Amino acid sequence: MSVLSEFKAFAVKGNVVDMAVGIIIGAAFGKIVSSFVGDVIMPPLGLLIGGVDFSDLAITLRAANGPAPAVVLAYGKFIQTVVDFIIVAFAIFMGVKAINRLKREEAKAPSVPPAPSPQETLLTEIRDLLKEQNNKPAAPLPVNPDRLV
Repeated sequence: MSVLSEFKAFAVKGNVVDMAVGIIIGAAFGKIVSSFVGDVIMPPLGLLIGGVDFSDLAITLRAANGPAPAVVLAYGKFIQTVVDFIIVAFAIFMGVKAINRLKREEAKAPSVPPAPSPQETLLTEIRDLLKEQNNKPAAPLPVNPDRLV
């Protein structure tokens, strides 16, 4: 098997394709969550704490000096990232919880076995008749007194 054919077999396996789709959807979901946090959650939260915008929170360790940029400890961006993570983790938790609930409900649902085929029904009847015959006591053999010696 050539390297190209091995790679083709690997690349088109269901698991690899599923993983690629999951990564792409995950990246898109990450953008949605970032926008949700940055544009919907953080402004009211900043307003509640006095109109502070988290992304601008920083401590200047050394001011800009000529062409050298300022050294800044941007803890607001860190807070923003932590809030993003918490929301993403909570969303994933809720998704997994919903999936697990569906699996539990599916497992609880009584599974009805399919009706037996006509051949299976016939074979079951034959088996039961044979069992019934084997369980009956054997009839005594008739004895002919003239044949006794």
